[in-house]
Amino acid sequence: MPTLVQCIAAVGLAVLAIEPAASQSQVNEAAKALAGSWEISNADHDKICVVELKSDAAGTGFRLDFNRATCTIDFPPLKEAAAWSLLGDNIVRIVDAKGKISFEFNEVENGMYESLRPGQPLTFLQSAAAAAAATRSVDQMIGDWNVLRGDGAPICTITLSAKANASELPLQVKPGCDAAITRFAPVTWQIERGELILRSARGQVWRFGDDEGTWRIVPQEPDPLMLTRR
Repeated sequence: MPTLVQCIAAVGLAVLAIEPAASQSQVNEAAKALAGSWEISNADHDKICVVELKSDAAGTGFRLDFNRATCTIDFPPLKEAAAWSLLGDNIVRIVDAKGKISFEFNEVENGMYESLRPGQPLTFLQSAAAAAAATRSVDQMIGDWNVLRGDGAPICTITLSAKANASELPLQVKPGCDAAITRFAPVTWQIERGELILRSARGQVWRFGDDEGTWRIVPQEPDPLMLTRR
């Protein structure tokens, strides 16, 4: 007759056997939710690779389909790519046949991920649906905007202006702005992939995503900056 210690040990082994299966089931469901067409692009969005994230198992992750002949020219890390995998619920990895990471994309907003690994330029992964979504036109954006802190306190007013046949448009910072704004000193703006991009004369960039009319800086910060129509 089994002893109490043997019974406890048997229960423990049973739990250990069940937990990985449950965890893998959750991963499979998450993979199904992400399966579909995505695009990998560079920061300027002049290099794009369309990839298909599949939910069926492949090697160390899930199946990954893309045009290897063209995509590997613009994105050399894809030369060894064999599958994709998930870490938690907000990190998508592109891996080789042995599980070595080629890209590690962290979610910065719904449907948008970015990867910045040593020796690699900033690279984005965006769902095809998000990439194809209608973006705000320049005419919809020009005018005065309040810059707010996360607590809703206004710290600056900026004016977005238009200029014919220009991708980067003029921006004016009104007097009396918070030091955080004047230090950054934005001088131009543009709409890119549905995001509002503010750029300083030094080439530094702030990116804002549209949240039902309120534009929030991405990635999110503890005390984020926001833009609202004045």
